Amino acid sequence: MPVSARSADAPVLVLGRRTPLARAGTLLDGVPVHRLLAPVLRCLLEDSGLDPAQVADVVVGNAVGAGGNLARLAALEAGLPLSVPGLTVDRQCGSGLDAVVLACRLAQAGAGRAFLAGGAESISTAPLRGRRREDGEVEFYRRVQFAPEHLGDPDMGEAAETVAREHGIDRERQDAYALRSHQRALTATETGRFEAELVPVAGPRGDVRADNGPRRTLTAGLLARFPPVFATAGTVTAGNSCGDADGAAAVLVTDPATARELGRPKGLAFRGAATVGVDPARLGIGAAVAARQLLAERGVAVQELAAVEFNEAFAGQVLACTDLLGLDEEVLNAEGGTLALGHAYGASGAVSVVRLLARSQALPTGSLLLAMISSAGGIGTAALFEKVAL
Repeated sequence: MPVSARSADAPVLVLGRRTPLARAGTLLDGVPVHRLLAPVLRCLLEDSGLDPAQVADVVVGNAVGAGGNLARLAALEAGLPLSVPGLTVDRQCGSGLDAVVLACRLAQAGAGRAFLAGGAESISTAPLRGRRREDGEVEFYRRVQFAPEHLGDPDMGEAAETVAREHGIDRERQDAYALRSHQRALTATETGRFEAELVPVAGPRGDVRADNGPRRTLTAGLLARFPPVFATAGTVTAGNSCGDADGAAAVLVTDPATARELGRPKGLAFRGAATVGVDPARLGIGAAVAARQLLAERGVAVQELAAVEFNEAFAGQVLACTDLLGLDEEVLNAEGGTLALGHAYGASGAVSVVRLLARSQALPTGSLLLAMISSAGGIGTAALFEKVAL
């Protein structure tokens, strides 16, 4: 759909909320994943004034939870009516963004007037994984297989090394980008830019009201001291890679008429999405491939994007994708990203959308915004939105 053919009745995102993101094993340690998500869903309903009975479905991304349909469990925990179902999506790191995209497409197809969509992850309480061997004993493992052995199934860090090397992203540039992420997130925290989107969560040591990932003591000199983690002569370090985090995020997706009834004069209209597959050994470029396809299909030049949120799993892959797209880094993650805040796997894509909603408040009507993410197994997802007056 070219820009000139934008639909006036496209689904719109009118509200987004998230929990603070806490480094795994710290402030939210012991909080089950459904109890991270439930306060976010409850807050969206309270702040929007939407009748909970109008929610057609709750669509939630999750990557390492225990299964059992988290979306339904969290919806009930949040006090939604028994009549509201739930659907849990697993696209690994892309789960939260794909959940939002799916909700938009359901709304577009006329499946309901309102949807709650997002993602949640409690890495701190993720269950142990085990497989039964032929002798009957249980063998525990840390991660599932993402690709057949004949294609190669490297760990995320090894794949990040491959992307950084092949795209000429040196150590200095990766470290500089990581420092930028922390500094921008700290500035955003100090100036209150995150406050409107945050939902406090009860943790084991009291209410958690702010992210605890951004590091004030981080400097270029300190980053330079980190040794490579995944290859002896590599460039990917603990300093320019994200940390694991616990957290949840969700948005309210409605049709324009419902948005107006709720007194929401502006929102982000869904203008399309693309999900693609790439080489699992080079999964980090998946987001760029998806974004390039999406922008071409919609007739949008990358220079037209006013704001971009891209999950910062590794600085090297962020910079490789930025170069591939010819993207101006000034529109990218303007208030920091996953390198500083932490990566709550299945929630991170939804956090990106919540961040776009927040950033859109300062942008004029007609601005185009993009969320994108690369996922394990060689998958990339990108979603395009436009700020509209309703």
